[in-house]
Amino acid sequence: MSSIRVLLVDDHALFRAGISSLLNMYDDIEVVGEAGNGDEAIQAVRELNPDVVLMDVSMPGMNGLVATRYLMEERPDLRILMLTQYSHREYVLSLLETGACGYVLKQAADTDLIKAIRAVHQGDTYLYPPIASIVTNALISGKTSDPLRNLSAREREVLIFVAQGYSNREIADILHISAKTVDVHRTRMMNKLGLHNVAEVVRYAIHRGLIESDFD
Repeated sequence: MSSIRVLLVDDHALFRAGISSLLNMYDDIEVVGEAGNGDEAIQAVRELNPDVVLMDVSMPGMNGLVATRYLMEERPDLRILMLTQYSHREYVLSLLETGACGYVLKQAADTDLIKAIRAVHQGDTYLYPPIASIVTNALISGKTSDPLRNLSAREREVLIFVAQGYSNREIADILHISAKTVDVHRTRMMNKLGLHNVAEVVRYAIHRGLIESDFD
């Protein structure tokens, strides 16, 4: 039986090394490559053709949310498993809506990660128990009037980048779109959320758990 070909995407080299060592202990899993951000991940997928991508969320440049959307548009058959410290509702729901087929927190046990990789490779969805509770509660509560849920995928991406301090030009370079298009998404995002300046965007993103405060 052929091994499950895994690509690791995380901006911390030591973390990637640790996960790689763990996964290579299993005969049915092979780490075929690593990437430090979303752009590198997209290129690595094209070159290495992995079965499963282990994707972090917060990375410099193109983050995991944006990279996942690009990869699912290019490779709908690709299995993307989020491996991250972020358990915020909005990150979880946005990533699953984008096409990720599993979500595991970095504090999970080694056995949980192995189980998740095998499950998504077989075509199943795997949610680490605390994440499953978030998704279940969201399904029970249904769609709310929360303005954040009314943002498009691109508008959510722009929200996060603006809150992280990126300029329109920098966001355009990361997303491979024009600065004018970024400005359109930025304006629509701020209007939908009732925000009037960058400071309000930052406070909103921190409050909703989309970015971390420097004071945490």
